[in-house]
Amino acid sequence: MNVVLLFPGQGSQKPGMGKDLAATFTAAAEAFQQADAALGEPLSQLCFEGPADTLTLTHNAQPALLAHGAAVWAVTSHALRGKVRAAAGHSLGEFTAYHAADAIELANAIRLVRQRGSLMYESGLARPGTMAAILGDTDHPIDEICEEASKSPEGGLVVPANYNSPGQVVVSGEVAGVERAMELAKQAGAKRAIRLPVSGAFHSPLMQSAWQAFAQVVAHASLTDPAVPVYANVNAAPVTRAGDARRLLIEQLTSPVRWTQLVEALVRDFPGALFVEMGPGTVLTGLMKKIAPDAECVPCGTPAEVESLLARVA
Repeated sequence: MNVVLLFPGQGSQKPGMGKDLAATFTAAAEAFQQADAALGEPLSQLCFEGPADTLTLTHNAQPALLAHGAAVWAVTSHALRGKVRAAAGHSLGEFTAYHAADAIELANAIRLVRQRGSLMYESGLARPGTMAAILGDTDHPIDEICEEASKSPEGGLVVPANYNSPGQVVVSGEVAGVERAMELAKQAGAKRAIRLPVSGAFHSPLMQSAWQAFAQVVAHASLTDPAVPVYANVNAAPVTRAGDARRLLIEQLTSPVRWTQLVEALVRDFPGALFVEMGPGTVLTGLMKKIAPDAECVPCGTPAEVESLLARVA
């Protein structure tokens, strides 16, 4: 059996995440303990107990999601390691994918994404922006809608940020630009346009200050060649060298997440593989059904889901 690992990004976090996992499996508890030690604070308590508004803050959500994904991998790696052919993660999840691919140790990964989250939060304060999900097909491309909104007198800079699935694209940019793009998208036939509760215009040029600072952080990070290919958000291509990983992880801050294209590439390259979403929730499992309905994707974030997966691959 061939397995492809998928790791979720921001939005999947929720209070209680990983609590039952850590209570059931020693390896999961140890992963959360390593995350706590790496940050010098009780990240695990925030994951297990909340509060939700604190957990959702960018600089907390990112290490929390990585810790949960790493905990699931710690529990299942002994059974899956020889079967995993590739890994990928949505935005923040790409860092978890590199951890699972043995390219970065957990403590270093946790500290790296804490810095990433903090820089993104600070960039959002320095240059305020927002994001919105555009749901449903439009009669002309989102790229053109964003371009029109950016040029509109009542608009502002806005770009596509996440190509999540057919009929679901997230746009990002200045508040006026995003609001204008939402209006234009609805005029173009979109079913809904929803502002997202985020602290900045992620995956857009408004993250430029974070990009510059994060480039210095990544340059000094302990990152090695991944043991299996990690498919990058920026270009949907497999990454096998640490140098390419560094470059693409930096570019990711200001580039769109090409998730639809990435999943299509994985399904093409690994036909018949079992896709496993490692972390809280089922966001990526749901997107998989829209992008590649014939591919099989299962969530793995709770003890019951872990036991089901282990029984299947035994």
